[in-house]
Amino acid sequence: MRKAGRLFAALGFAVSFACSPPAEETVEEPVVRPVRFVEVEAIGGVRTRRFSGGAKAGTETQLSFKAQGTIEVLPVNVGVSVRAGALIAQLDPRDYELRVEQTEASLAQARAQAVNADAEFGRIRALFERDNASRGDYDSARARSESAAANVRAVEKQLEQARLQVDYTTLRSPIDGAVAVVLVEVNENVTVGKPIVVLSAGLRPEVEIPIPEVLIGDISQGDRVPDIRFDAIPDRTFSGVIAEVAVSTTRGLTTYPVTIQLSQLDSRILPGMAAEVILNLPVHGDSSRPLAPPHAVGEEREGRFVFVIAPEDGGFASVERRSVEVGDLTTSPRFGDALEILSGLSGGERIVSAGVSKITDGQ
Repeated sequence: MRKAGRLFAALGFAVSFACSPPAEETVEEPVVRPVRFVEVEAIGGVRTRRFSGGAKAGTETQLSFKAQGTIEVLPVNVGVSVRAGALIAQLDPRDYELRVEQTEASLAQARAQAVNADAEFGRIRALFERDNASRGDYDSARARSESAAANVRAVEKQLEQARLQVDYTTLRSPIDGAVAVVLVEVNENVTVGKPIVVLSAGLRPEVEIPIPEVLIGDISQGDRVPDIRFDAIPDRTFSGVIAEVAVSTTRGLTTYPVTIQLSQLDSRILPGMAAEVILNLPVHGDSSRPLAPPHAVGEEREGRFVFVIAPEDGGFASVERRSVEVGDLTTSPRFGDALEILSGLSGGERIVSAGVSKITDGQ
């Protein structure tokens, strides 16, 4: 990837010897010092940035009970694949079953009272129609009949709710997926809404990365992401598409979570795996900033500098020390890590990349 070469800088010097008797001066051959160089890379309006993130499933669902109680059955473990409708956990249902029996008894009693009230109303109505009962007796009997019927309907609703509570003691998977996390143990008391397991699903895995606020404006939903890598899968590079761009920062931070959906499938990608994402972002303002490898830039009290190579005849060259101003650390396809050069260099110039500390200006 790197364009490297060798130029030889000749160091010539003469050493005079004085002897008695005087001898002729001898001139040693010039010392030739090889150096390695690279050509400064010019960028065309984009900068490459690396972001660290983590893999997650396309869908992650926390399953919980609608009833409280003690975990009696927990047949799933982390990593187990489940089908829709599969049993995830079971609470001890005895308290709820007793409530159903009590409500059924209350319903039977309410229905009996309703039958009596209705019969009494029928008898008084017949008497009222023959002018043998007062209007007040008629109205009271009708009210008791209607009240008994309403009580029956109310107890029926209570029974329906009690039976639902029994059903709620069984937790089943709503979708096909895999168990990512199990958060409880058998015999543990749980409350309504307490997460029991985390279920991962979705055909396409995703990667979430944090983007600083100064860069979030350069990222849009649908942008292509050409380079995604996982430490656990070093033999493959993935690509993807930005699926979600958050409109608010992560709690307590100044970064915005961005979700990338991978374009390729790989069973080795598991939720939580560390990922590195490389994005090409536009450069605002001066877009002609060149890039140089960090090890080619020296630093002293006066500031940072490079040695620019000026080729000469015969395969030799001279070097010129030049002060430079550097910007952000970024990524280059040629150099890997690279420094932006804000001033002092132009794209295409050659600079010494090895042996910077061993040479001098004009050598």
